[in-house]
Amino acid sequence: MNVVVAGGGTAGHVFPAIAMADALRERHGATVEFLGAADGQEARLVPAAGYPFTPLRIRSAQTRVSMRSLGALRMARAAAVRCRPQVAWADVVVGIGGFASAPGAMAARRTRRPLVLIEQNSVPGVVNRIAARWARVVAVVFEATTASLPPRVRTERTGNPVRREIVAVPSRRPALIEEARRCFGLDADRRTVVVLGGSQGAQHLDEVVARAIEPLRDRRDLQLVVSTGPGRESPLEAVLPDAGDLLVRPIGFIERMDLALAVADVAVARSGAGQIAELTVCGVPAILVPYPHATENHQEANARELERLGAAEIVLDVDLTPARFVERIDALLGDPARRAAMADAAARWARPDADDRLADLVAAAAGGSV
Repeated sequence: MNVVVAGGGTAGHVFPAIAMADALRERHGATVEFLGAADGQEARLVPAAGYPFTPLRIRSAQTRVSMRSLGALRMARAAAVRCRPQVAWADVVVGIGGFASAPGAMAARRTRRPLVLIEQNSVPGVVNRIAARWARVVAVVFEATTASLPPRVRTERTGNPVRREIVAVPSRRPALIEEARRCFGLDADRRTVVVLGGSQGAQHLDEVVARAIEPLRDRRDLQLVVSTGPGRESPLEAVLPDAGDLLVRPIGFIERMDLALAVADVAVARSGAGQIAELTVCGVPAILVPYPHATENHQEANARELERLGAAEIVLDVDLTPARFVERIDALLGDPARRAAMADAAARWARPDADDRLADLVAAAAGGSV
């Protein structure tokens, strides 16, 4: 089975696609190659994972009509023509989202190749909303996504693939907690709040934590692990002399996210699809702070689904003050029953086998039935 995977733009699109490709190769003996933007994250991450990659000249379009949007559409059509021979050779094409998936989706329609789309967010991106009309099936992460797609589009809730070391956290948690304490320099007698702003960090979250240190400085029962983003540790490090009894560990980039999720009693995090997938697979009670400038406010839509299920709480970015941060983490840390219920709800919603589900869905589409 020959599979062409098209799209990318961000690591959040690419890493799940690589996990799916690994499962396709292992479960179905598939040959997988990728198409994507020459300047996207996929251009670096896909070859590093050992898969062939064809770079295409692509530019993202704006939602409104503009010269940039018209130019982007012309580039997408030209890229679709360029990749058409590869797509014609494929048994199935998988669009993983982002504007970089447009040429592959367009070529699939022209060559009549089966198309499977992956939509990670509650609010579908513009390319997936259009391409869903000729896709065989759309794999979704959130139940709410279906309502935003055209009528009669078939969807399947596969979940969002996460790294295998993350999937293993629930079964290995005691050992990972011990390793996390050694790795991050944590105290076994304190409860741990992990603050996650995504791979690039979140400046507002860092600022709130920095200003919350003063009211928390007498807390000998608490420790904070803060993922600040690469090179952004300094502002938080500058206030550490005022931390008193509070233990704070600012980390630019957490290489071992499995350790951070294992040791977390509570997480405060953005609500991108990848972040939510990792938190729920690990059953971590979470206070979600949606990034307010996400396209079509999709992070808040993502978070609302978990809130409705009782798997997370939400504080909007505009409402997150140091006092609110302290109030909300104290409330959760002081309510073990509430945390346990949130962890159970998160685990029920999660799809730890999302990579296998996606691989099987793609293989079924290649075989002519879904």
